[in-house]
Amino acid sequence: MTDLRGQIGHHYEAQIDEDARLRSGIGRLELERVREIVRRSLPAAPARVLDVGGATGVHAEWLLADGHEVHLVDLLPSHVARARERLGGAAGFSAEVADARALPVADASYDVVLLLGPLYHLQEAPDRAAAWRETVRAVRPGGAVIGMAISRFASVFDGLAWGSLFDPEFRSIVEADLATGRHENPERDPRWFTTAYFQRPDELAAEAAAAGLEGVEVLGVEGIAGWMRHLGPRMDDDAGRETLLWSARAVESEPSVLGLSPHLLAVGRRPVG
Repeated sequence: MTDLRGQIGHHYEAQIDEDARLRSGIGRLELERVREIVRRSLPAAPARVLDVGGATGVHAEWLLADGHEVHLVDLLPSHVARARERLGGAAGFSAEVADARALPVADASYDVVLLLGPLYHLQEAPDRAAAWRETVRAVRPGGAVIGMAISRFASVFDGLAWGSLFDPEFRSIVEADLATGRHENPERDPRWFTTAYFQRPDELAAEAAAAGLEGVEVLGVEGIAGWMRHLGPRMDDDAGRETLLWSARAVESEPSVLGLSPHLLAVGRRPVG
């Protein structure tokens, strides 16, 4: 865990502020789409939500505003500290440092469990399976589990959008991504993400089902607009924002283009009985 914490910490503490990314530019499309998809699976407030890998609380914030109770866990102490600083005074909020593969919560103690970050930081299949199993253990029968992955093809599209694909060094990283799903950035170049695992839509669905979830559906979060950073200002006005959201909704479950979306969400439920 120490090595994983070090890798993730270097990326999120030294290179990128994930909270700021989701609140600015085209990153707001990801935030709003995750919010609307998660809301479809939430029971009436107040529901008990476990936010696994919840970082500094960007999703916990709107969940609390909706009237839900949120317990946030994250591997990085600095993330938990920031979440407590911002949300600690809110009724129904709590947070602690924990590993997604060994959650310090009771069985069947939450109505919904979110797994919106850990999966793509776990390169090994047994580790991802452990994280999925823990979420299923933690959710009540009939409750929803929602897990996020990065598309297997993300580095291809990101490389085209930023021009990095024309760099031979990055091209070699992309070729490995496509072949194995394992994304490596040994030089820790901040332009090229961190150690990660990128998934095909069918692989994500299979992992969720193998953990015991039923009715698993995989949805594209942003669609192609997620790669079009020049569209970020369109999120500033109602009409532009709605058009971008509509474009993502229109193809969210179309199998032929799922992998085009930067992020994927798998939604399933723990069986009843």
